[in-house]
Amino acid sequence: MVAISGASGAVYGVRLLQLLRETGKVQTHLTVSEAGFLNLRQELDLGRTEVEALADVAYPVRDVGAAIASGSFQCEAMVVAPCSMRTLAAVATGLSDNLIARAADVMLKERRRLILMAREAPLTLAHLRNMTNVTEMGGIIFPPVPSFYHRPQTLNEMIDHTLSRVLDLLGLPPAQTPRWGGLTVTTPAAPTTE
Repeated sequence: MVAISGASGAVYGVRLLQLLRETGKVQTHLTVSEAGFLNLRQELDLGRTEVEALADVAYPVRDVGAAIASGSFQCEAMVVAPCSMRTLAAVATGLSDNLIARAADVMLKERRRLILMAREAPLTLAHLRNMTNVTEMGGIIFPPVPSFYHRPQTLNEMIDHTLSRVLDLLGLPPAQTPRWGGLTVTTPAAPTTE
């Protein structure tokens, strides 16, 4: 399952759906919050139809009777990309007031993999406590923090590298991005006396 909530970073959800499709190994189920659709339009010029076409199945966020709202629905994992602080708070407190929060609650109660790509900075104490609550319940808080050791040249490389780490957590082959191979240490040449 992929959910896109109303935090900045809608590209993470869209690109994740594309990468999951490229693996050819999973069926994707999608739900997007109202604010998520606003961000998709603002940040990527994408509308509902275009985004929902990236998934195998899409559900309205208010459809709390959807298949993914039940523990009997067999699903390996759920990623909320990006995850707003409102969605984080709903998951942390068990407030299943929309399909994103309900599906996340199901993942936790069924002891299945839940990854929240939390997007906010700086963090308040409430944010940190909510992250702790979700972690204690078995969820994974995965802020999309870029790394630079692979020397990315483009924004797309940074996004794909972050999502490769998410794919690793899902047990799927990562996108074509380099893995950390250790530091390359070079010894400076000794000064010459000439």
